[in-house]
Amino acid sequence: MHDSAKQSPTTSPTIPPKQQAATPQSPAAAVSGLDPADDEDETDVIGDLMGHYGKWQLLMTVLLSLFQVPNTFHISSSIYQAANKDFWCQRPAQFQHMPVATWRNLSGSVDNCRRWEGIDWSQVSNETTLPLDWKTPAEMDKKLVACEKWEYETNDNVGNTWTSQWDLVCEKEHLKNVAEMFFLLGVATGGIISGYLSDKFGRKTMLFISAVLQTIFGLWLYICSSFELYLTLRALLGLVSVSVTYSGLILAIEYVDGKWRTIAGMYNLFPLPISYMIISGLAYLTQDYQRLQLCIGIPGIFLCFLWFVVPESPRWLLVKGRIDEVRRIIEAAAKFNGRQLPADYQLTPPTQESSTQDVTYLFRSSYLRRISICFFCIWFTMNLVYYGIILNMSSFGGNVYLNSALAGLVEIPAIAVAMYIITKVGKKWLFCATLICAGVACCCAAITEGHADLLWLKITFLMMGKFTISAGNTIMPVYTAELYPTPIRNVGVGACNVAAGLALILTPYLSLLNKIEGHLLMTLLTAWSIFGGFVVLFLPETAVRQKTDNQGGSSANASAAKQV
Repeated sequence: MHDSAKQSPTTSPTIPPKQQAATPQSPAAAVSGLDPADDEDETDVIGDLMGHYGKWQLLMTVLLSLFQVPNTFHISSSIYQAANKDFWCQRPAQFQHMPVATWRNLSGSVDNCRRWEGIDWSQVSNETTLPLDWKTPAEMDKKLVACEKWEYETNDNVGNTWTSQWDLVCEKEHLKNVAEMFFLLGVATGGIISGYLSDKFGRKTMLFISAVLQTIFGLWLYICSSFELYLTLRALLGLVSVSVTYSGLILAIEYVDGKWRTIAGMYNLFPLPISYMIISGLAYLTQDYQRLQLCIGIPGIFLCFLWFVVPESPRWLLVKGRIDEVRRIIEAAAKFNGRQLPADYQLTPPTQESSTQDVTYLFRSSYLRRISICFFCIWFTMNLVYYGIILNMSSFGGNVYLNSALAGLVEIPAIAVAMYIITKVGKKWLFCATLICAGVACCCAAITEGHADLLWLKITFLMMGKFTISAGNTIMPVYTAELYPTPIRNVGVGACNVAAGLALILTPYLSLLNKIEGHLLMTLLTAWSIFGGFVVLFLPETAVRQKTDNQGGSSANASAAKQV
């Protein structure tokens, strides 16, 4: 998947038969024990013809990065839509102006879930104080019963949420986590399904089918009034959103060649932090879960029109033997890049020993088994820590809108710094360092937990942790995609996304740890971050292999490099 022994299109535009034979182009190669890192890949020829990176690739990858905007909106919307609200048992009509504290005392609603049974409220005429002859229900042997309806604080800068819309309090409070879990369960399910379908039907096809469905489900949620239907739509939204994310990422990576894959894959994630800041502003301005849902659903409509601009992956088309379509894309890209194509260039589809690619191919060789198991652990860890911080912003204290905006802001330099350093030291050691540093930051935040006067210091450590884990989250999908060969790349990334989905399912429940013990949440994130950094050490260093390959090293040297 890196440049190796490239043929210049101006001198030898035809793929040499020797190179074709030596190139493991299918997952069947992995079955025979061949390391995917040996892949000398047809992408070299396509890159030589239309340019490894130019104006065309820049335009296409930037357009694809825009699909990350609605994805980020949908996955982070629960921070605001499921926000907790102060509530109490509904007051009788004549007590609407009674202070809430007085009503709680009068009704015996200490926990806001139960009140005294069988009280004749008509005997209480004063709306602000209790009558002098008032006997407590306990003195009259009354019982506490569950409240049937509730009232909610209106001046809390949160507005109408799932909590107030469907009375998700007391015995129903857990349904807020269930609603978010349904979305993330869809993410876990969609990971492997979208990977398989994208490899079978094409990156572009799956990207836009998923984008259309994402838009439909997102806008449907705006008008949905049934909580049961809302749960179903959330699950379907998660299923298609993950397909949008990774089909778009793989397509962006396959538009470019060589070292530019890393750069294109990483700046594909730049809209994430910007989207975090935008949705925090939208949530503050709307303060209503339905209006917010409308705002985050509309952008998908415009993205669907990119179908007429964005082409299919030429690398995937070549693997499938659709040469005419590859030629049209190459000629359009070369013209846009100002490159002159040779008149007699030829493209030969790679030999595929098997037309079926599924998750079992990820375990057909020792090398693929090693990187797959490592990436499963790493993706689980990364998503648990990354979204454990993002989705629990409301439980860390302070202003949730400001905290979320700051969390997005610190991610912008994190991506930029990662993009720069990765060209100097490679991915492995930087990736490991980001996880370890995130663990240290979470540990420091855990130490300051419970000290109200140190809230500013806790938020500072959280932002440091968000900075480092964001850098790692930028590297992870690119690093993963690079280590899988083209025919099973989406299957590999999709399988990793299932592990990520399992972590995501747990994140809504992480905030419950603080109810058990204040330090548990950050301690857990600390432990998993350090574990993830340790697992990275078992992965190969792509930068070492790339240098060896680009120098035209022998196959023996390349094999040695893979063991780093």
